[in-house]
Amino acid sequence: MKFGIFYEHQLPRPWGEGREQQLFQEALDQVELADRLGIEYAWEVEHHFLEEYAHSSAPEVFLAACSQRTQQIRLGHGIRQVIPGYNHPARTAEVIATLDLVSNGRVDFGTGESSSILELGGFGVEVATKRKAFLEATEQICNLLAMDPYPGFKGEFFQMPCRNLVPKPVQKPHPPLWVACSNRETIKLAAQLGMGALCFAFTDPADARHWVDEYYGIIRSPKCVPIGHAVNASIAMVTSFSLHPDREEALRRGKQGFDFFRFALANLYVFGEHTPGRTDIWQAFLKDQANPQGSMLPVGGLGGIGTPEDQREHLRGFEEAGVDQVIFIQQAGLNRHEHICASLDLFGAEVLPEFKERDPEAARRKAEALAPYLEAALARKQWMQPLEDAKIPSFPALGRNIVASEGE
Repeated sequence: MKFGIFYEHQLPRPWGEGREQQLFQEALDQVELADRLGIEYAWEVEHHFLEEYAHSSAPEVFLAACSQRTQQIRLGHGIRQVIPGYNHPARTAEVIATLDLVSNGRVDFGTGESSSILELGGFGVEVATKRKAFLEATEQICNLLAMDPYPGFKGEFFQMPCRNLVPKPVQKPHPPLWVACSNRETIKLAAQLGMGALCFAFTDPADARHWVDEYYGIIRSPKCVPIGHAVNASIAMVTSFSLHPDREEALRRGKQGFDFFRFALANLYVFGEHTPGRTDIWQAFLKDQANPQGSMLPVGGLGGIGTPEDQREHLRGFEEAGVDQVIFIQQAGLNRHEHICASLDLFGAEVLPEFKERDPEAARRKAEALAPYLEAALARKQWMQPLEDAKIPSFPALGRNIVASEGE
């Protein structure tokens, strides 16, 4: 089993001068530390207008900065907004390919359809059609990355003529594909599309086995028809994270930040009402904490907070359930940079080695067992047909068009 760290770039109010700059610089330091410790993934979201919860609207910039301060850690879009209203598919393909080049082939391409009204409304994305737009865009982004040239496409949400996208990514045919999943239905969709499942629901290890079994059952079945040019059969799950030799101190350092993460998420996506530039989610959270009987927060989810032995036991449960990667929510609320780094150091010294030792053999066995199923899945795919050379269109330069029109 592998491990990742995850960034929303949370910044509860009030916002002092220089705090956003400090937040990003500290996050870069944390990713650099994680790379030195041997943590395998750093994931970054793309969100827009979600004040306090996610100051992360340009993940490609942050991940590119990470790429120049690290050597081994994989850099994951968790996720890139791929619906054309947010990002034109050709631009997404260009960003992914360029980031793969500057990182020497370390990009993972997470996708999703978005479900925040502030984002959807801000970019004019229709709620009723966002799933269809997501599917159309994701498939065409993969074609743009893999084909030479891209034949062109006219769909319901996106169209463009024949072009050859440059640059092309290091990883062929394209970086590993993932999709954000918040429930079992989207995990099923991930498996049907041959994509890795980024599970952003806080699931206990005991429940994780059902999700894993369902996911891999579909991967091995005729229902799996890849949306991309390769299958990424992987399932990742998030957990809380704060470590200290003293369990109570680990809770003191990490619980409030994790609780804010869940509260802000629910406030923006489920029960809240937001006035841009004025709503104070942190104050609403403090009021919620002061009234535990009427709290909006679900119970549980604290299994990743405690001593190194607590953490080992918690993570063994995910490993035994068949989870491929556990992603830590370490930067949340007002969690302090020095505490996050201390937790990462403790994890690297006392928890990670046990799992690192077992992972290569487990990965080899998994790849061997799944190989025939992935081959069968790719054989079921309806591939976009390349253009014969004689049918690739030519496009006169603008100057030639102007001269031709003036001569008429």
